[in-house]
Amino acid sequence: MFERLFEIFRPSYETKVPEADAEHAFGALMVRVAKADRAYLHQELERMDFIIAKRNGLSALEAAKYRASCEKLEEVMPETAELSRIIASEVSEEGREMMFISLWEVLLADGHKHRAEEEVIDKVATIFGIGTNRATVLAANVLPGMPNKDGT
Repeated sequence: MFERLFEIFRPSYETKVPEADAEHAFGALMVRVAKADRAYLHQELERMDFIIAKRNGLSALEAAKYRASCEKLEEVMPETAELSRIIASEVSEEGREMMFISLWEVLLADGHKHRAEEEVIDKVATIFGIGTNRATVLAANVLPGMPNKDGT
């Protein structure tokens, strides 16, 4: 009897692991950045959903489901470099720069810069072929008023 009761309240769907294409890999990277500081916060989820909805023309609900599938991909693909390489091989330089900016938006969504999150973004920038000077310029567009990596 209890099993039947649990069946009623159990979700009737399960989020599947998506194909590791560039858009899902990008979503997984956003999740990876958000989780890097070991605090996966509501503000980060909202920012990711906004970015996903805008990039893919999705409703808020569809974007949240898409993010959930990206969370699954992030779990099964342990290497940030592997996710980044998928994107680097499929996305133009301009597209990779836009993704890089979006990663910074996720990092800053909670109002704090965490070194662990920056380390993920630095690794991604290298694989994306975004040099240090260009990365600094791109990040500066997202970082007004935020302290530098050394706290100044």
